[in-house]
Amino acid sequence: MSTDASCPVCRTAEVVCGKWTLLLVRDLAEGRSRFCELERSLEGISPRTLSLRLRALEDEGIVERHTFSEVPPRVEYALTEKGLALVPLIEDMRAYGERWLGADCEQAAKAALAGGIAVAAA
Repeated sequence: MSTDASCPVCRTAEVVCGKWTLLLVRDLAEGRSRFCELERSLEGISPRTLSLRLRALEDEGIVERHTFSEVPPRVEYALTEKGLALVPLIEDMRAYGERWLGADCEQAAKAALAGGIAVAAA
């Protein structure tokens, strides 16, 4: 399926529709997090997948990585200005889910996004 590179919706979808991406942005919207904190928060994500998603978000300029020269080394991740601009999208998705998908939408959305499943209303 080809996308229109000049369409802002298509370009945004290319960035945010990757597996785990929206959930990572949701978690980082609360503030800086370490790798292990993100891994615990995103139940079911493998360390390799988390590492790849964080790297892809860094490459897109959505997440920044802060390395502290300590022993043992400490690394924290945070949203950039570009990443913070996605927070209203997450909030709108939360409001939509609460209104149209029921009270258990957070768990269902997490499972659907983690599995890369598109959920459609019948």
